[in-house]
Amino acid sequence: MEPSGELALAAEFPAADREQWLDLVQGVLRKSGAEYGSLITTTYDGLDVQPLYTADDGAPDAGFPGLAPFTRGGRPQGSVEGWDVRQQHRVADREAVTADLENGVTSLWLKGLDPASYDDVLADVYLDLAPVVVDAGEDFLEAGRAMLRVWDQRPVLASEVRGNVGADPLGVRARTGRPADLAALTDLLGKTREFPDLRLVVVDGLPFHEAGGSDAQELGASLAAGVAYLRHLTEAGLGVAEAARLLEFRYAATADQFLTIAKFRAARRLWARVTEVAGAPAPQAQHAVTSPAMMTRRDPWVNMLRTTVACFGAGLGGADAVTVLPFDHAIGLSDDFSRRIARNTQSLLLEESKLAGVIDPAGGSWYVEKLTADLARAAWAWFREIEAAGGLPRAFDLVADRIAATWERRRANLADRTDAITGVSEFPNLGEQPVVRAPAPEEPGGGLPRIRYAQDFEALRDAADAAPERPKVFLATLGPVAAHTARATFAANLFQAGGIETPAAGATAGVDDVVAKFRESGARIACLCGSESGYAELAGPVERALREAGAERVLLAGKQSDASIDEYVFTGCPALEVLEHTFEALGVPR
Repeated sequence: MEPSGELALAAEFPAADREQWLDLVQGVLRKSGAEYGSLITTTYDGLDVQPLYTADDGAPDAGFPGLAPFTRGGRPQGSVEGWDVRQQHRVADREAVTADLENGVTSLWLKGLDPASYDDVLADVYLDLAPVVVDAGEDFLEAGRAMLRVWDQRPVLASEVRGNVGADPLGVRARTGRPADLAALTDLLGKTREFPDLRLVVVDGLPFHEAGGSDAQELGASLAAGVAYLRHLTEAGLGVAEAARLLEFRYAATADQFLTIAKFRAARRLWARVTEVAGAPAPQAQHAVTSPAMMTRRDPWVNMLRTTVACFGAGLGGADAVTVLPFDHAIGLSDDFSRRIARNTQSLLLEESKLAGVIDPAGGSWYVEKLTADLARAAWAWFREIEAAGGLPRAFDLVADRIAATWERRRANLADRTDAITGVSEFPNLGEQPVVRAPAPEEPGGGLPRIRYAQDFEALRDAADAAPERPKVFLATLGPVAAHTARATFAANLFQAGGIETPAAGATAGVDDVVAKFRESGARIACLCGSESGYAELAGPVERALREAGAERVLLAGKQSDASIDEYVFTGCPALEVLEHTFEALGVPR
């Protein structure tokens, strides 16, 4: 049969529309008592993420790669040539630098190193092949001068030098709270301009992200910083295009792959708008860093998965350079193995998964295009609010207050495990062997806080480990295994997230059986775990018997009971608060 008109593959199927899909979905939801709204998630920027997107979900034209508004990439070839694999080094280790460059790394990020060490640590590096990005915090002026001397004294053509001098006075202001010296940029500008492909400024969005900010808050604040630098450089006599070329933007990539993709696309669109208004539309140079805030000290192996997803999102989002932080980054100085895994994560995605084999692989996705547009609008509104308040650095108090409010909302979602952290707040492993690393150099403080999403739960784990005796909560399981497994597993998961041991009664034949096993456990707190029918029959008698046997507190895995229960644990309960109450009852020092 010859195909006619539309593709024959779908010709025998009736056309479907959104309303039909919605009717089917609501039919399924009704059976479980849920509503359609439960399928919609809302980001910390107030953006609703729908369960389905179609061509009817309009978004502005994304244009073409390499052309304004650069949503689809700053280069015409998109991601086909791959991205710059950039490794961070926090100590002066010439051997580690050489090993990275020999095994897949294509540029270096020197963070917090003594400027006097640059010449030695880069002694074996071909500076015409490997770009170097300097990150010296408050010492950016001294570090910039030192790195410029290294480039100047090496036998390399000025036209072949690439990298970034790393000046970021506004980032220093965000990190330390001390005044931002934009005038120092002028000091470095003259020498930097001798190298036509060298950048001068890093517009670092990480301080806003690491303080707990949302994606739009990170984008809007970094955009305001970029505008402040653009103003300063043009006032120093540069044209808009030349000034924009000297800037590189650094953003966090998180384990939310779609928001990460949308963030990098939206950032380019936003910067294109700024430079268009300034008179010279320009692409944004982007450096993606896997989020330090999402890294955990407990079960750090899971960080390998988080950083893989984050790198995937940054790569598909079109980042020019990507740094995958080693899985032990939050613990201390990374060793050879963790650095190798970090760089090989990128090599695998580039070489084996072929992520760089397609120009703008996320382009055309109705979901991604809509999310990009919505995120760009939210970030632009926030940027305008900062500018209306006088721009950075005058609006830092506004920025700090707004980000602090977002962190409190995020912290509440982490505390009740709405935002789960695998290996920490969910599926913890009390038997894990600690990963020990040498301490990392101390980071500057005094400005925006540095938070990690796992910090509150990990503080409880640390206290439990340091206690003279590990705290215990006895799981008073009622009836046969099938009757209590689900709730006992849930309760064990919750208590172990605080480092609390959970000896369980197992299958039980009645009140006396449960009480006998409670006495054997040596615990002072018990949590009833069973079925609804089991609770109706046994919760009251078991609760009273446990108290007579010495239980100081009795909890129940569920939402209600006729028994005299001190606290309930259930999906969505204030898990962190339950754990803190348990620590207080047991007298565990914190």
